[in-house]
Amino acid sequence: MSKITLKRWKHFLTDEIWKITDNELTPVKQQIYRYIKIIYLSVYQFINDRISIRSAALTYSSLLSIIPILAILFAIARGFGLDMFIENQLRNGMNDKQAELIITWINSYLQHARSGIFVGIGLIMLLWTVLILTDNIERSFNAIWQVKRSRSVFRKITDYFSMILLLPLLIVISSGLSIFMMTYIKELEKFLILAPIIKFFIQLVPYALTWAMFVCLFIFIPNTKVKLRYALIPGILSGSAFQFFQYIYINGQIWISSYNAIYGSFAAIPMFLLWAQISWTICLFGAEMCYISQNLESFSFEKETNNISRRYHDFFCTIILSAICKQFAQGNPPYTATEISRTYRIPIRLTQNILYELQDTNLVYEISYDDKEKDPCFLPGIDINQLTVGMLLEKLEKKGAEEFKIDGTLFKKAWENVITAREKYIYQNNKVLLKDL
Repeated sequence: MSKITLKRWKHFLTDEIWKITDNELTPVKQQIYRYIKIIYLSVYQFINDRISIRSAALTYSSLLSIIPILAILFAIARGFGLDMFIENQLRNGMNDKQAELIITWINSYLQHARSGIFVGIGLIMLLWTVLILTDNIERSFNAIWQVKRSRSVFRKITDYFSMILLLPLLIVISSGLSIFMMTYIKELEKFLILAPIIKFFIQLVPYALTWAMFVCLFIFIPNTKVKLRYALIPGILSGSAFQFFQYIYINGQIWISSYNAIYGSFAAIPMFLLWAQISWTICLFGAEMCYISQNLESFSFEKETNNISRRYHDFFCTIILSAICKQFAQGNPPYTATEISRTYRIPIRLTQNILYELQDTNLVYEISYDDKEKDPCFLPGIDINQLTVGMLLEKLEKKGAEEFKIDGTLFKKAWENVITAREKYIYQNNKVLLKDL
């Protein structure tokens, strides 16, 4: 492929494709262009958001938390008499020596956690370790989704530990379902047509469970509303890639005998680190693809949004705050970010950035709902009968640090001129209420 062709493709992907509207394309081309945008942006954001570094951090957290998490799973499973099912699943995922080592560590951890002086501290540390890992996972997902507020501590405890409590039961149910189906299929072997079809679906069960796991992660982990239809395809692709690398991981341990010769039973650690790094990379890439699929429209005018002029920035701040004030003055339901973006045709990413900025200056505040189906909405943070254009501009002017060591006498005249000009400008705009624009 010639350099000219590569340049054309690069120009098309980075510039031309984002300027083509849906009205200019047939329905088939709209879908093709949409998928091209999603793939390109997924790779671009993967590099730009430094996902590989985030996956490395989660790998480190996983290494510290894997034994406490497995200990909790085993403790819960033993309470229900299901510990043998969990142990069999663990042994199926690695060789006998490594599985025996992990189970020994788990039993030792549980023994120390419930004995002597460690009965209280050990339990607290165990639960705290698990909470730290889940918090790191949520922070990584929130960073991808550009969510600046995490769940409250209470919600983290209730949401994540309820999932951990349900996990042993789901493992047992899936194992029992597979055993039941394999037993059932033997009775259907005489049916030459149905048996292969049912066998195919049984073999598909592990993949379906993995797909469902990734879809649930993409929907429930970010502290924002994620729609199922946008998480479905990324979940299936991520789950398939995860199953593929898990197959290589399990079978690769048989092929790589040199690690066993050098590390002995500890050979599980470097292999686990490699597998965890790849798994978290797949998971975060899928989350990135899910975010882009749901917010593809927000990447329109991305270059313009990132390089917006001060004049247009203040202009959009005025429009958005005026819209929120008008909605409040008229007694209508408060706007969400999406509603503001669609009503006033402002790019959604720019709308969200400005709303975050207006919250930082206490000009608006966000109303969040525990129900993820409801998007957060925004209300004025100051009496709308006092909230003027001049006040808005003054708040934006003062936002940020001003504690610099500058010789005041040397630049006194320049500073006074700037202040005088700004005061006259703001004074004139203090007569205009935002709700009256």
